[in-house]
Amino acid sequence: MITISAFKWVPPFAQGVVRDLRVRWALEEAGLPYEARLIDPNVQASAEYRALQPFGQVPIFEENGLKLFESGAIVLHIASRSEVLLPSDAAGKARAMTWVFAALNSIEIHVQQLAEIDLFAADKEWAKLHRPDVEKATLRRLRELATWLGDREYLEGRFTVGDLMMTTVLRTLRHTHLLDAEPKLKAYKERCEARPAFQRALKAQMAAFEQHSN
Repeated sequence: MITISAFKWVPPFAQGVVRDLRVRWALEEAGLPYEARLIDPNVQASAEYRALQPFGQVPIFEENGLKLFESGAIVLHIASRSEVLLPSDAAGKARAMTWVFAALNSIEIHVQQLAEIDLFAADKEWAKLHRPDVEKATLRRLRELATWLGDREYLEGRFTVGDLMMTTVLRTLRHTHLLDAEPKLKAYKERCEARPAFQRALKAQMAAFEQHSN
């Protein structure tokens, strides 16, 4: 049985965007059953956990002695077992994987910086001075992504692991209205979120938070 680690509880601003969601979604798309090992800050800081995840983050993936960390690596490992996530032809597979790295390296680096300013440092003077430049850079990346997407339903015409990763990155902007500037990109995100596998993954993550809310 596949086991992944996930937090028992996080503050409301993080609920629904913690990165185990990516792995849950990939597993749902691939039709692979799994169990979630829910952890708290004490487990997160323990030597046992750090031996599996050097940075104390979630998720960790475990199956038959294989132990992986970093959501991108885990999602690609899962995708290698599913034609829903990775096309069978070599070129299609390579293109889908390219979009995973684009989501993490070209988009998330800006999106995450903006989120960290807004959610953790909004009242700091340096943040107030720096935010306009970060927002400008994020909007530029969103515009470039929307230009590529055009009238496509998905980044490569059909849903792949690249769309899964890109959607989870774009969801980090939910506290802003930046996606309103790119209606096609916003509709693309919502189209991916409407997938039954995503809805099951989100429900599973949120259920843990609701169970441990008190």
